[in-house]
Amino acid sequence: MRIVLLCGGSGKRLWPLSNEIRSKVFLKLLKSKDGNKESMIERICRQLDEVGLLPSTCIVTHHSQVEITRTYVGEHIPIISEPFKRGTFAAVALSVTYLSEKMQVPSDETICILPVDTYVDSTFFQRLHRIPELISRSKTNLVLIGSKPNRPSDQFGYIVPDYTADTDDFAVVRHFVEKPNEEAAADLIKHRALWNCGVFVFPLRFMLSYLKDNGYAAQVESWLANYEQVINTSFDREVVERNPHTIVMEYEGEWHDVGNWKALTPHFDSLIGAGRISDDSVNTHLINELPYPIEIIGISNMIVAANADGILIANKDNAHRIKERLTQTSPFPMQGEKRWGSYQVLKYEKEEEHGRESMVKIVKLSHGKMTSYHLHNHRQECLTILSGCAEILMEDKLSRLVSGDVLQIPANSKHGIKAVTDLVLMEVWLGNDLTDEDIIRFSVVW
Repeated sequence: MRIVLLCGGSGKRLWPLSNEIRSKVFLKLLKSKDGNKESMIERICRQLDEVGLLPSTCIVTHHSQVEITRTYVGEHIPIISEPFKRGTFAAVALSVTYLSEKMQVPSDETICILPVDTYVDSTFFQRLHRIPELISRSKTNLVLIGSKPNRPSDQFGYIVPDYTADTDDFAVVRHFVEKPNEEAAADLIKHRALWNCGVFVFPLRFMLSYLKDNGYAAQVESWLANYEQVINTSFDREVVERNPHTIVMEYEGEWHDVGNWKALTPHFDSLIGAGRISDDSVNTHLINELPYPIEIIGISNMIVAANADGILIANKDNAHRIKERLTQTSPFPMQGEKRWGSYQVLKYEKEEEHGRESMVKIVKLSHGKMTSYHLHNHRQECLTILSGCAEILMEDKLSRLVSGDVLQIPANSKHGIKAVTDLVLMEVWLGNDLTDEDIIRFSVVW
């Protein structure tokens, strides 16, 4: 069996801690077994490893998150890069064509699609081992996993099974109900409906046939070349709801959708970062990534989250509304993580008259890490070493800089930075296009 982790998101529901680059799955908030903190992606990879499934796992994500994903999962897991953000259907289709063409996975192999933010106990992943035999016995081509609800909720989709068949470990899916109101949800639960966990399992040949029969490309390069034009829809809507014979396997263990602040806060400490919460502030959480302390006094059921991208102060029951309010965000995330380290934007300005842009960043590179050897067409850079020692490769000439040294890098100049020691530097960018798209890479390692 092959596992495909769907990793992505716009970073809005857990704003300001998450953004277009650092989505929710990279936030180190969850309590780990050893008492430290871990991210969602680290948690699910650890759990897959515990049941022997991590060696057969790959990850699909948008190209802007490939570097940070690699930082969190290491070098041993294949990462499939999406050139544009579409829906889960496009991500699954790209994955199966990649598995078939690039990794030569046999067509009878079982493929399991998992959201990377699946928050469950390890028994959930142990059950995955049973699905290939279940597919063979039921003669189906698509298996879902449904969690037994513990309350009526309007936040989840529901799977309505047909329990008339004489089976103990699965049921045929009768139909789906997408996020009903709580009254309708209560009625669904009476009829033994299940929460849809967003997990899809099928033989590889099923999706390859589906793509062929519906006129989609069967080659990776064709998919990538036309990715922006691919229909922007979910795998549920495009495939699952149209499939005539889908079965569901019930799961009764712990399952949570931790996609918003209210759902996530029970799973991490009430105070992270600088600040204090008064004793009469019941069920209030503070996550502060700023260097300034935040005091919370006499306010209950609140989430306060603060970093360089902004500050959120919200009642937990209404915190999900932040996604609707973020219609206009900064053109740049104010902080981010890369495979070589991290950065924080201190200042960004754009002259309205001439379109001239400027940006000041603090950049940290870990010992031994390096940026790619690259150039920018539309911006010049000025580097100031604040601490540590750096090797600079510029136009194929190698030099060494230490604390206090300054280097000018003109536009169209090839350059790369390597941290001889842990390195902190200030970068000043000037130009007419400061986006991450203005880059030509010649080598990742040099």
